[in-house]
Amino acid sequence: MNDLSPHRLLDEASAAEQLREAGIQPTRQRLRIAQVLLTGSQHLSADQVLEKVNRTGKPVSKATVYNTLGLFADKGLLREVIIDPSRVFYDTNSAPHHHVYNTATGELSDIALHRVLTEPLPELPAGTELESVDVVIRVRPLD
Repeated sequence: MNDLSPHRLLDEASAAEQLREAGIQPTRQRLRIAQVLLTGSQHLSADQVLEKVNRTGKPVSKATVYNTLGLFADKGLLREVIIDPSRVFYDTNSAPHHHVYNTATGELSDIALHRVLTEPLPELPAGTELESVDVVIRVRPLD
């Protein structure tokens, strides 16, 4: 769900614990972003994260949001889902799964891993191993 209402926030102690478990030093700004993001499964753009954090009354800068999202993704706290070069979502569900992207609404939703067949895969280049397979199925409304 991509609702931007400032509904519920993760409590600060739980946010700090999740950050520490991921090897991230909990700063004030990181805690604010974690409190907004880590409330459940959601797909948000950086601008949506910025808007949700700023609605809490404790604003952070756009650069801080982008840097923090990159750090959270690097540490495995969330996944980057790249729809195209100008559209990236941050997915709080870091378990392996695929996505459906609605090009008309901009909504991204999960598909269970077993619902999309990706095997057999083509032969991989020599000296490489499979890291992951990410499938994004794009849909649009019927005309």
